[in-house]
Amino acid sequence: QVQLVESGGGLVQPGGSLRLSCAASGLIFSIYAMGWYRQAPGKERELVATITSGGTTNYAAAVNGRFTISRDNAKNTVYLQMNSLKPEDTAVYYCNGRTPFSSWGQGTQVTVSS
Repeated sequence: QVQLVESGGGLVQPGGSLRLSCAASGLIFSIYAMGWYRQAPGKERELVATITSGGTTNYAAAVNGRFTISRDNAKNTVYLQMNSLKPEDTAVYYCNGRTPFSSWGQGTQVTVSS
């Protein structure tokens, strides 16, 4: 069974940075395109960034130029570097496959506030 464990969230001031990590197990990580998703209070979960098995990345318009997704296949880990954070980035962040697996991790809370 796929297990995903997100970490690295926290409280940060506007303009600050955070780096999220997601450790995956129970799958052949290197062959899957992965993604970072977020869900703000009262809103639908949205896909913000993806990375293919070959390292090609794609970003939602709201985060393009500020967020960077990367992966380390040796560590079965995907990362999200978030810079120039805005209050509207406040959400619970999750990783999953670009086509989501049936199970989700607990997510990591990111709060951007002064």
